[in-house]
Amino acid sequence: MSLCIFLLWLVSIPVCHIHAIPAARGFLLNCGSSKEINVGSLRWITDEGFVSSGNKSTLDTPGLLPVLKTLRFFPDKSERKHCYEIPVIKGGRYLVRTTYYYGGFDGGKEPPVFDQIIEGMKWSVVNTTEDYAQGLSSYYEIIMAATGKTLSVCLARNQQTVSSPFISTLELENIEDSMYNSTDFHSYALSTVARSSFGYDGDMISFPDDQYNRYWQPFTDEKFPVVFSHSNVTTSNFWNIPPTKAFTNAITASRGKTLKVQWPANVSLPRTNYYIALYFQDSRTPSPFSWRIFNVSINGKQFFQDLNVTAAGVTVSATNWPLSGLTEITMTPELGTPVGPIISAGEIFQLIPLAGRTVTRDVMAMEELARSLNNPPTDWHGDPCLPRENSWTGITCSKGKLARVTTLNLTDTGLSGSLPPSLANLTGLTHIWLGGNKLTGEIPDLSTLNELVSLRLDNNELDGWIPKSLGDLDNLQELFLQNNNLKGRVPNALKKRTGINIQ
Repeated sequence: MSLCIFLLWLVSIPVCHIHAIPAARGFLLNCGSSKEINVGSLRWITDEGFVSSGNKSTLDTPGLLPVLKTLRFFPDKSERKHCYEIPVIKGGRYLVRTTYYYGGFDGGKEPPVFDQIIEGMKWSVVNTTEDYAQGLSSYYEIIMAATGKTLSVCLARNQQTVSSPFISTLELENIEDSMYNSTDFHSYALSTVARSSFGYDGDMISFPDDQYNRYWQPFTDEKFPVVFSHSNVTTSNFWNIPPTKAFTNAITASRGKTLKVQWPANVSLPRTNYYIALYFQDSRTPSPFSWRIFNVSINGKQFFQDLNVTAAGVTVSATNWPLSGLTEITMTPELGTPVGPIISAGEIFQLIPLAGRTVTRDVMAMEELARSLNNPPTDWHGDPCLPRENSWTGITCSKGKLARVTTLNLTDTGLSGSLPPSLANLTGLTHIWLGGNKLTGEIPDLSTLNELVSLRLDNNELDGWIPKSLGDLDNLQELFLQNNNLKGRVPNALKKRTGINIQ
């Protein structure tokens, strides 16, 4: 396991073991595939309709899982980002997972390195080189709330990218509102650092054992004995609804001994805040005596005092816990407790502050503009403004957590189509430069664009009357309308204005 830039974790899995989630809970996209496929009783669909760019490739690597045999790659260097857009429920919480297996699709020997972006936030750098050298696929996972009716996952080049970004699978799972509910999802997302079943050494636990298809990696520590549970835990009583199978095994210490576990093993965490959930169960047959009490500390700081663990199981969590470097969980038994401490499973997520977004009105207006054009730029998907270095081609935006579109410049780009009335909703615009294209139809009423300084619509095929409402634009200093099929005259209010450039 290696730490990715922007503090998200890349986790590797064998190329021959993966499960899927039921389509009814979300979406399972088999990227680059031309047909739906079944993995067991579950169905992976194609990514057609969720992405509008990129090329398909099929790998001939022997023994690959069906979902890793195809991928989609994005060779167009002119696109600032390549986006998937998936329907969601506004305000719903979602687990999003991207999986990558290179397979030398581009004739190279090492996978390309590139960025991935979710909802306008730079999620991580995708670097699967180490895993691929070991014959492994890699996945990234994040939990966040949807702010609109679609959720975008995008790939983009960075300074390290030497060939085409690519993706093998994209999964989106709608999780319950109770899960991880102490997190302020208006301000943060949770990126998965580790999720483990202690004392377990079998195949990774996922669907159907985990109904939300979270991946629980095996974790053992040869210094401590493994014990097996003699009863099932009713995990629906736990906020995070872990799978019962995660409690099947546990690690423990003998009576009176302290249990110290370094987890994640040999991983140095960056100094920041984390969400931590730890799961415990007394492994003995349920009885009035199947309980044990101990204190839990993390890196020497008390995490929970006098934790009473019974056969019914218990979980303790922290929403905003500071960590750095190696992480050691210490469980110290209460004096006189007849059995030692025990731990069954755990999850750690890094809190990722949300980077902001484009104001909803501007997003809707830009999307309507894209629909009104016959050939908008191919990267007009995802958040229009963010990340700033990956904003939509032809636009610039204001700074701040809520970005506004301030400039629209697509001069001489071969655009066709019309200008929708909703263009007037982009009230932060200072410049509209759309000259030298093949735009048709009328100029809409733009009188609400109080910040507009320059309007260049020259050398198009626009018709109808020159709007009198242009005279209401008090800050307009430049108006280019020549070489169109327009009727009427420029409003007198503009002609009389000192210093204005009209053509």
